[in-house]
Amino acid sequence: MPAFFISFWGIKVLPILFPFSMFVHQNRINMKLIDTHSHIYSKEFKEDLNEVILRSKDAGIEKILLPNIDSESIEAMHDLAKSFPDYCMPMMGLHPTSVKENFKEELAICKSWLDKGNYCAIGEIGIDLYWDKTFLKEQQESFETQINWALHYNLPIVIHARDSFDKIFEVLDNFKNSELKGVFHSFTGNIEQAQKAIDLGYLLGINGIVTFKNAGLDKTVGQLPLEKLLLETDAPYLSPVPKRGKRNESSYVLYTAQKIADIFQKDITEIAEITGRNAENLFKL
Repeated sequence: MPAFFISFWGIKVLPILFPFSMFVHQNRINMKLIDTHSHIYSKEFKEDLNEVILRSKDAGIEKILLPNIDSESIEAMHDLAKSFPDYCMPMMGLHPTSVKENFKEELAICKSWLDKGNYCAIGEIGIDLYWDKTFLKEQQESFETQINWALHYNLPIVIHARDSFDKIFEVLDNFKNSELKGVFHSFTGNIEQAQKAIDLGYLLGINGIVTFKNAGLDKTVGQLPLEKLLLETDAPYLSPVPKRGKRNESSYVLYTAQKIADIFQKDITEIAEITGRNAENLFKL
C-alpha cells in the first residue's frame, strides 16, 4: 500500500497506510495512462478477468495493449479484445522463446491472422538468450521476417531483448534507413544501450523493474528524455513495489508511473500525459 506520513515541524512521525483504491482515487483525475504491454489474457487471470479490467479502468488506464506469444495464445487474446473493443488492443507476432523447430509453421499462423486482422503492432518479437541459446539462428530469422511484416503493414514492432542487445542491434542496423519504429519492451539495459536504441528511433518500455531497489534502472531512466519512454506492466509478471512477488495487473502501472514521477520530480499526471501521448503516437491509437 502507498504510505503517507503525518509531519510535525518537518519530522515524519506516523506512517499511515491507505488502500490501493484510495491511492487510485486521488490520482486518476486527468490521467492518460496506457499499459503498452500486458498479457492479461493468460491463464493467470481466468478467474477474475472482468474484475482486473474494472480495476484498470478505475485506475485511469485508458487502454491496454496485448502482445501475442504464439499460436496457443491467439484465441484468448482475440477473445479479450472482442470483449473490450477499443480498450484492449491486440498485437500479432511470435515471441522469441516460442521459436523452436516448427517456427516457420508458427510464423505462417501469425501471418495468416495479420493478413485479415486489425492489430496495433507486430509483437512480441525479438531475441532471448536468457532461457535458451539453442535456436539463436532461428530467432534471428524469425525476428527479421517479422520486421519485414512491420514495414509492409506500416506497424511498429515490440522488441523482447533479454540478454540479447548486441544481437538485436545487429538485426536492427540492417533496417536503420527504413521507416521502422518500435519499442524495446521491458528495458533493463544501461545508458549506452538506451542511447543506441533511441538513436535508432526506438522508445523504451518501462515497467515494475524500475521500482526494484537493487535493479539500478531508476538511475538509467533518470538520464533519459521522457518523450522516449512508455509505461507497461508485462502482467502477470514483474509486479512493481509494493506488489512485488504477487501477480501483476494493468492497474499497477500506476505505481510505475509514480516512481517515474518521483525520479523526474514531476506530478504523476504529467508523466501520464507524456507517456500516454508517446504511446498514442507510436501505436496510432
